[in-house]
Amino acid sequence: MPSELAILRQYISDNRMRYTPEREAIVNEIFSRHDHFNVEDLYQRLRGHNLPISRASVYRTIPLLLEAGLINQVFQENGQTYYEHIYGHERHCHLRCLSCGRIEEFMEPALSEVARRLGRQTGFSVGGINLEMTGLCPICRKKDGK
Repeated sequence: MPSELAILRQYISDNRMRYTPEREAIVNEIFSRHDHFNVEDLYQRLRGHNLPISRASVYRTIPLLLEAGLINQVFQENGQTYYEHIYGHERHCHLRCLSCGRIEEFMEPALSEVARRLGRQTGFSVGGINLEMTGLCPICRKKDGK
């Protein structure tokens, strides 16, 4: 399987864009951890490494990484969009606690069957599933007495 940087290089080449050290640093930082991040989090992490990358470069790179299939939008909260890297990882869904923000990732094989059935019924070519369920985690449920 090609590396995430090889995928980015190919995507940029196919779309006649420039491959820059800034874009490479952004991808390297995203793939250095497995967590959910927003653009500001990512920008601060890059600044923490003393990399000369502007906030605008990060904002401009995120849509490229989405289109290239390297990252996925996970959820929105308080006006912020959160992402995670997905290339090289199995697709999964999320349970998110509305009280503490805890996220549990899960895979549910039945969802793949639902996607195949819906594809047959509608003629869609389903490329993926992005599912988020929200509620209260066990700890917050105990706190709230629910």
